[in-house]
Amino acid sequence: MNSRFLSVAAALGLLSLLCLALLSFIPAAPAKTRVYLIGDSTMAIKQVKAYPETGWGMPFTAFFDESVTVDNRAQNGRSTKTFLAENRWQPVASELREGDYVFIQFGHNDEVPTKASYTPEADFTANLKRFVSETRSRKAQPVLLTPVARRKFDAAGKVEETHAAYAELVRAVARETNTPLIDLDARSQVLLQQFGPENSKLLFNYLAPGEHPNYPDGREDNTHFSELGARRMAELVLADIRDLRLGLAERIVQGTVKKAVDPQAR
Repeated sequence: MNSRFLSVAAALGLLSLLCLALLSFIPAAPAKTRVYLIGDSTMAIKQVKAYPETGWGMPFTAFFDESVTVDNRAQNGRSTKTFLAENRWQPVASELREGDYVFIQFGHNDEVPTKASYTPEADFTANLKRFVSETRSRKAQPVLLTPVARRKFDAAGKVEETHAAYAELVRAVARETNTPLIDLDARSQVLLQQFGPENSKLLFNYLAPGEHPNYPDGREDNTHFSELGARRMAELVLADIRDLRLGLAERIVQGTVKKAVDPQAR
C-alpha cells in the first residue's frame, strides 16, 4: 500500500514539475500602459450636444490592444496656461507611473492674444518644458505634438499655415529636450491639401441647415473635426508613433478587415 502511495505521489510530483516547466514557456502578459492626452478641443472628448463634432482623441482609443488605457484629459478652450491654472495637469502628473505616456498638444488657444487663455511665447515654451520635465521625473514618456492645422486655403487652392509661430516653438522644445515630436501641424496640412478646398470640408464640422439636430441652422467650422476628420487625424498620430519607434507602437492592434460582407449575414 505504501509503495503504491509513493508511486502515485511521485507521479503527481513529476506532473506538477512538468506543468511548471510548460508554464515557464508561456509569455507573460504585457504590462498595462496608460496614455494620457492633454490638450485642447481638437483632441478632447465631446459632449453629446456637440456631436458630430469629434476630437481626434476619441477614435484614438480604439487603435490599441487591451494592455493600453487611453485617458483623455484634453478640454475645450484650454491653453498650457489655463490647463495649469485650473489644476488639470497636477492630477495627471501625480498619477503617472513608469512606462506611461503623455501626449502634449497645445497652441490653438495659447496663440490668440484676444483670448483669456493667451500664453506669451516665453511662457508657452516654459509650460511645455514643465510638462516634459515632470513627466520624465515619474519615469514616463512625454511626446510633443504641434497644433493640428485649421482648414484654410488661399485663392489658388493651397493650404495656408495657421500655427507658424507656436508650432515652431513646440518643435524647438522637442529639439532642446530631446523629446519625441509628432508634427501634426505639418502632417495635417498635407492631408488637407490632398483633400483640397472643397472636399476638406468633409474632415471638419461642416453641416447644412437641418442636417443635424444639434445644429439646426447648419455649421461651418474650420477648426473642429467631423467623425471622419478625427479618425484621419488619429491615424496621422498613429503613423508617427510607428515612425518614431515608440514602445507604444507594439500595442497597436494589427487587425484584419474583411474584403466583402456576407449578404446573408444578419
